[in-house]
Amino acid sequence: MGGRNIDLAFCSSEFSFVSWLDDLHLLPLVQISDPFYIKLVKEFYSNLKMVSAQNEEFAISSSVKGKRIYLDARILASILHIPHTGLYVFEHKKWPEVEGFHPNRILSILYPNDPNVHPNMALTTNRLSVDHRLLHHLIVHQILPTGGGYAKLSRMQVFLMWCILSKIEFCFPLLMLKTMVRAFS
Repeated sequence: MGGRNIDLAFCSSEFSFVSWLDDLHLLPLVQISDPFYIKLVKEFYSNLKMVSAQNEEFAISSSVKGKRIYLDARILASILHIPHTGLYVFEHKKWPEVEGFHPNRILSILYPNDPNVHPNMALTTNRLSVDHRLLHHLIVHQILPTGGGYAKLSRMQVFLMWCILSKIEFCFPLLMLKTMVRAFS
């Protein structure tokens, strides 16, 4: 099965999300063209375990066809050709508390035509602009995969959109590793 690859020549001239990703050196995430094999991916996840102690750098381990695989943020960043620096926060149910982040501000950017939008309401993708909807699509498919539908935005997804739109470096490899463990443990 082929990878996930976006036609940058077409998208660069038509959509803003390309420059947003480029500013943070995240374009390699949407240029993955290497094949992957579903059975091997399933085996990887079925053998997945956390191997780092509480005070150590977060790491996971698995085995596929008898070969041991060890991943931490540095190794994953190297494989994906993206940075592994920047802030890291993960909040599942509440708004992340980060200096400079104000939910009302990002919501007014994402929903400029809705003066009634507020942080406590359900946020939907159908009212996002095309660029913001595409950015959300990239987040839920490439960066922070989720199960179920994609019609609603989580607080963490909105926070990641804020980071990207504000050009704030975020440690995406660490987020990906923790998402892997959370999804399959």
